Amino acid sequence: MAQTTNRDPATLLDPALLGRLKALQLRAVGLVDGVLTGIHKSPHHGSSVEFAEHKEYAHGDEVRHIDWKVFARSDKYYVKRYEQETNLQAVLLVDASASMLYGSAGATATKWDYAMALAAALGYVSLRQMDAIGLVVCDEEVRHWVPPRSRSSHLMHLCDVLVSSTPERGRRTHLHTGVKRLSEVFTRRGHVFVISDLLDPDRAYLPVLKQLESREQHVHLLHVLDPAELSFPFDEVSIFRSLEAPARVLAEPRAMRDAYLREMGRFRDELRAVCFEAGMDYVLCDTSQPLETLLSSMLGPSARAPSRVGRF
Repeated sequence: MAQTTNRDPATLLDPALLGRLKALQLRAVGLVDGVLTGIHKSPHHGSSVEFAEHKEYAHGDEVRHIDWKVFARSDKYYVKRYEQETNLQAVLLVDASASMLYGSAGATATKWDYAMALAAALGYVSLRQMDAIGLVVCDEEVRHWVPPRSRSSHLMHLCDVLVSSTPERGRRTHLHTGVKRLSEVFTRRGHVFVISDLLDPDRAYLPVLKQLESREQHVHLLHVLDPAELSFPFDEVSIFRSLEAPARVLAEPRAMRDAYLREMGRFRDELRAVCFEAGMDYVLCDTSQPLETLLSSMLGPSARAPSRVGRF
């Protein structure tokens, strides 16, 4: 099993990977609210270069915005209104339960290692385009809440928090706790990224995510799984033990492989269906796949809106 060890936060920011991510952009699906000037459309009108509409001149409007060509045709004063571009806010919700410690034999990273690197990369993409990024880390309870910030130094703070949040054995997955907290503290339009193996028997988090999606906080469910969890390659009689409970099971893997794969397929299909119905994104993240491949497919150099369902 791959082991998660104490890491230097800076190791989450691989310079070669970050250099390849420079072309990627996280785009708002709809209009966003913001306080900085960024690359996303705002519901408010401002003074960016993209024309929106005309309105009849009224006292207090800036004379420099009068459209003199329209005046010449109509003999009435109209001013141009423009779409204001603004910054996006996003929050990463990262599952730090004990099941995230798993990494199969030969794996280069545990699910937790992969989740940390994915969160750091999304933070980098966001901050590079002057967007604000926040973080929730949870297991049975909320371990950390970092409000969204857009300054460049914020990325290292996020990495510090992630590295200090290494899962502990026995801590169960309870995503509802983190998602509920997020719904209370994050009320702006934007993106929510849930990074988890989703091995939570309580599906109460899904209705809350649907609520977030309905209030224009676009939800991305990033389902992080080890390749062994997807293929169940075990051949010899083995003892399977839980990382979150004291349970142990002695089993013949070949006798249960088909049943396991059917159940895993059903589990993923149910999540896809929920996401499709609610307008959320579902992305299956196989930890054996390069992070760059995942992010390039998910964001793309000119992507305006995420796909609804995908696997990377």
